[in-house]
Amino acid sequence: MTTLGWLDSIGVGVFAVSGVLGAARKQLDLFGAMSVAFVCALGGGTLRDLLLGQTPVGWIRDSRPAAIALSSAFAAFVLLRFVSLPVRLLLLLDALGLGLFSVLGAARALDAGASLFVAALMGTLSGVAGGAIRDVLCGDVPLILRSEIYATAALLGAVCFGLLMQLGVEREVALWSGGLLCFVLRMVAIKWNLRLPLARERKPTG
Repeated sequence: MTTLGWLDSIGVGVFAVSGVLGAARKQLDLFGAMSVAFVCALGGGTLRDLLLGQTPVGWIRDSRPAAIALSSAFAAFVLLRFVSLPVRLLLLLDALGLGLFSVLGAARALDAGASLFVAALMGTLSGVAGGAIRDVLCGDVPLILRSEIYATAALLGAVCFGLLMQLGVEREVALWSGGLLCFVLRMVAIKWNLRLPLARERKPTG
């Protein structure tokens, strides 16, 4: 399996588990948890492939990602019946999946002949879409719509990967560098509660 394949498998598994954790907080049943995990793990890549004209989408051409998502989700669902996991684990797994999928999405876009600009957007979409769908299905405001640094981290990770590729850096090094940048930025934002400016209307004076 290629480096992209390994990273994709890890990202799918991580996001699937984060989907189950999100579903567990809302006390969804097995079917609900598996559904949330599936769309969380594969939603971003599906949207990316559709926008890039890569049809059938990846998990239909190759069923391994779907199998990884469902098996990871089921294992997490069973584990949660016996073990209480910390709430912040959801944020950690989400940050890890965000980092992996942001560079994977950019790499897939570049492989499809997209420009660096489009690749950065596709990387961001791949990273944030699955988590956004998970949050909506669980009745939460998606992280991407909150003031926390989220999509910005994915965008910078994807741009970092693309720029390193433009400079001739080895693909594996560029992938890990961009993914790590995104992950670190997201974790730093969580740790120190770093936020983007809020949309506020200035109140009239006088």
